[in-house]
Amino acid sequence: MQVAELDIPMQLKELILQGGIGELYPPQEEAVVAGALRGRNLVLASPTASGKTLVAELCSLKHVLERGGKVIYLAPLRALASEKFDDFQRYTKLRKQNGQTVNVGISTGDFDSGDPWLGRYDIIITTNEKADSLLRHRAKWMDEISLVVADEVHLLNESERGPTLEVVLARLMQVNPDIQVLALSATMGNVDEIAAWLKAKYVITEWRPVNLKEGVLLHTEIQFKDGDARQIERKTSNDTVNLALTTMKTGGQALVFASTRKNAASLARKIADQTGKELGKATKRTLMREAERIRTADEKTRLSESLAELVSCGAAFHHAGLGGAHRRIVEELFREGKIKVLTATPTLAFGMNLPARVVIVQDYRRYEAGYGYYPISVLEYKQMAGRAGRPKYDKNGEAVLIAKNADEQDYLMDNFILARPERIWSRLAVEKILRGHVLATVASDFAHTERGVYEFFGKTFYAYQYDVKAIKAVIAKILKFLFDEQLLYVDRENLIATRLGKRTSELYIDPVTAVTIRQALKQKPQRLTELSMLHLITRTPDMGPVMRPYGEEIEIIAVQAEQHREELFVPPPNEWEDPVTFQEYLGELKTAMIMNAWMEETSEEQLLERFRVQPGDLYRIVENGKWLLHATGELAGLLGEKEVLPLLYEFNERVSKGIKKELLPIVKLEGVGRTRGRILFNAGYKTVEDVRHANLDDLTNLPTIGPRLAKKLKEQVGGFVKKQQWEQLDKGEEWKQKALSDY
Repeated sequence: MQVAELDIPMQLKELILQGGIGELYPPQEEAVVAGALRGRNLVLASPTASGKTLVAELCSLKHVLERGGKVIYLAPLRALASEKFDDFQRYTKLRKQNGQTVNVGISTGDFDSGDPWLGRYDIIITTNEKADSLLRHRAKWMDEISLVVADEVHLLNESERGPTLEVVLARLMQVNPDIQVLALSATMGNVDEIAAWLKAKYVITEWRPVNLKEGVLLHTEIQFKDGDARQIERKTSNDTVNLALTTMKTGGQALVFASTRKNAASLARKIADQTGKELGKATKRTLMREAERIRTADEKTRLSESLAELVSCGAAFHHAGLGGAHRRIVEELFREGKIKVLTATPTLAFGMNLPARVVIVQDYRRYEAGYGYYPISVLEYKQMAGRAGRPKYDKNGEAVLIAKNADEQDYLMDNFILARPERIWSRLAVEKILRGHVLATVASDFAHTERGVYEFFGKTFYAYQYDVKAIKAVIAKILKFLFDEQLLYVDRENLIATRLGKRTSELYIDPVTAVTIRQALKQKPQRLTELSMLHLITRTPDMGPVMRPYGEEIEIIAVQAEQHREELFVPPPNEWEDPVTFQEYLGELKTAMIMNAWMEETSEEQLLERFRVQPGDLYRIVENGKWLLHATGELAGLLGEKEVLPLLYEFNERVSKGIKKELLPIVKLEGVGRTRGRILFNAGYKTVEDVRHANLDDLTNLPTIGPRLAKKLKEQVGGFVKKQQWEQLDKGEEWKQKALSDY
């Protein structure tokens, strides 16, 4: 089917043709024939790079340009949402029927906001969690949505993210009965069942623009499922490193999936040791400049320095612990072919457009505390394998699993490569997961009676697959808990959220978190300190996994618990009566101590040495800590516990930046974090006023500042920079960069 034949506005058609697309791929044609452009609900299951995004874009622009509609695009990750936002920017030159141009907005953070400003956008990109938050705030513009695009819809099967996506889709269909649903996925075992739930047609296809060869590497030979085989060079004792190096030497790029952030980073270092030896002088000079970009793009940390060193050798890692600026540079360099080998955690497989000639799946098992190691699903493997092959560059893409022996090679071939993806099952009916969604159903006026709550959840994928009766008992138990804890009350037949219940729902926290905070604030310790508040938030379910103490730490942290007993909201339990609870308590206290040390400007290296906390875990703790300190402050204000508010506001900022109290004024400046803040403070620039009166040359000469940031700082505070002085500094910076590139 030709693009010229499509029933879309002429200006959109011309833009697509100008982009070099004249004919649709087969999956795209099937989607159009199935009615995607006529407003029909559709589940499109086709491999990576087969053109699903273009179908979503055409449907979205059809709604906006012809129907005056509004579109919400749901992505599972912030990084994927940012990528889709960039994709949609090409359409912002198109004009709607009222003469105004199409505008695209994005919102992925701040769950405590209805973001009314998003109402002026035609296409809104969000994560599933942010969309859920917006629905809880009853953002008025969401009533105008005429199309929802659910990307990576197979994540319904994922225990943490799946229920949120399921509830968001059910709510949007409840709010807008005529909404069009477009669900996208690369791999699903029961597409027909998901389509039936969504009242949708479905398209299933195996067509790919690049042929995919799947195989298993044992030592130096890859056996492919089609019977083909190929040899690789053995340079090291690590088969993954050898395959990555062979790929690089033959002009390709490799994408390596590791099970954890720590494994991804350590594997990248092993690979970089080899790739660095293979680079030519010109390539090395280019990569040195890119490494310097990494160093100056954001605050200098152990993680950023490690990443910069790897980039200079043509390798890098990619995981959720990377800051946004660094992540974007890594993605850009990989797409440009400058980074030859990229190691990543499996989250990169969730739709990110970073294909490679060879995909290496190093770990087919995952570790989970309390369960040990278990194999990943076929669906997860197929998602990772789908990244193999770069359209327009490769004739074949290769996805390779690593085996240690012949028996494991046979196992991997039979259970992953030759296997079909599993069925998608709803994960909604778990009390811990369902609590917040039940409260939000009442607090946000989606239901006003117990019967209404059951009716809503009767429209979920869980109820479609099983029966609403199977979930009723769990809902009834949750409703009793919410009533007993005064988050809901009953007025005749009506269920009504209390002020605490409504605020808990808006803050996007587990009701148990709210109850834990309320109880603690009523029984304050003798002394309120940083450790008091930090330990409180680590005791909530929303903190996530706490940092378990290692053998030699147990006694040290137990002593700390006794020494700080009068500061803690909850005293330590008896070690001998309940050893499991005691160990959990020490883990909570250790996590609080990590945050406290971070606030005291302890370096990442020192944190690693003292607590064995990896940068990725530190990032998670800090992010969750910020959110929970904000939520605690909001609940404290609501409950009249105002004496803790100044502490909470201060701690939130300090945890966010990782700084002592004295740096709070200076880190308000953009581009200044804990490292630069300390440098400025120690140089005598302790306030914004100090920076305003500073000499530009003096600022420039400070470590990690440089002329561009110095000028930026002066402009922020209203300082004056003479044109001649700036030009001289700028020339000096250009000379330094040239010298670096010639090095």
